[in-house]
Amino acid sequence: MSIFTDKTLMITGGTGSFGHAVLDRFLDTDIGEIRIFSRDEKKQDDMRRQYNNPRIKYYLGDVRDIRSIEDAVNGVDFIFSAAALKQVPSCECFICWVFFPMKAVKTNVIGTENLLTAAIRANVKKVICLSTDKAAYPINAMGISKAMMERVFVAKSRTTDRTLICGTRYGNVMCSRGSVIPLFIDHIKAGKPITVTDPDMTRFLMSLEEAVDLVLFAFEHAQPGDIMVQKAPACTIGTLAQAVRELFGDTNEIHYIGVRHGEKRSETLLTKEECLHAQDLGDFYRVPADNRDLNYEQYFENGKTEKAALTEFTSDNTTILNVEQVKEKLLSLEYVRKELNV
Repeated sequence: MSIFTDKTLMITGGTGSFGHAVLDRFLDTDIGEIRIFSRDEKKQDDMRRQYNNPRIKYYLGDVRDIRSIEDAVNGVDFIFSAAALKQVPSCECFICWVFFPMKAVKTNVIGTENLLTAAIRANVKKVICLSTDKAAYPINAMGISKAMMERVFVAKSRTTDRTLICGTRYGNVMCSRGSVIPLFIDHIKAGKPITVTDPDMTRFLMSLEEAVDLVLFAFEHAQPGDIMVQKAPACTIGTLAQAVRELFGDTNEIHYIGVRHGEKRSETLLTKEECLHAQDLGDFYRVPADNRDLNYEQYFENGKTEKAALTEFTSDNTTILNVEQVKEKLLSLEYVRKELNV
């Protein structure tokens, strides 16, 4: 018997790739019910037909509307919060007088506040909020909104002893929405050259299954306000592109198109400041919440003087994979194996 036995789990943004991965993990267990909360009725209907499982319930709503959350959250034991605007260029651009950064604020920041408020009122036991490497030292609207989301759930975790609120932070999930890997494969199959922004950029690599593993690790081990991070490997975009080309037998030249809106050369999972108090948990890091009050004098008198062994955890100083290692990781993905018919 597990902690999920006969319990109700709600996944916000549950029609996305993370929601599918969670369903694939849990449907063979003795969980009681899984609620998919999202604003896309077409994707909900697709999932309903795909899974055809009475334990999955679908709730149409938007985290920007707290009343729709309140309707869905009654009787829920646990929440995985995956609803987000996550595409960097989409959050960054100003097109046709639509200011997309404000859309990121409404979904990623205000939406998280709405969800946590509703969860506390409904006596939900645990909420895991999913964040991104772009929230550490953010330079784009998506990362800034996710950084604010982290501040919101850390602050909210201090207001209740009924609901445990914590979060995870991870890098690029291979073959999820927004991943360049399906785009590379589509271009190769269409006989087009693949396009690369900057071949020397580095990005963390993890599978959807590893993303679920991280969330479940946080579920079991995190304390209120914690941010849990996986020790993910990384590679350059040039290495990733070459690995995909070799797997699919591509002979076209690579086209270099330059950096897009809001892109960083490398990503950060732990900042210098977080490394001062981060805890090494084997395959993961724990960043505990800073729960000091504003009485700073006692902290000057009783400060921490020892230096941290880790100074920063980035896609430049983690384990860097070569082409063969990236190919091996790609072949572990069901999406890639299907495209290769293996």
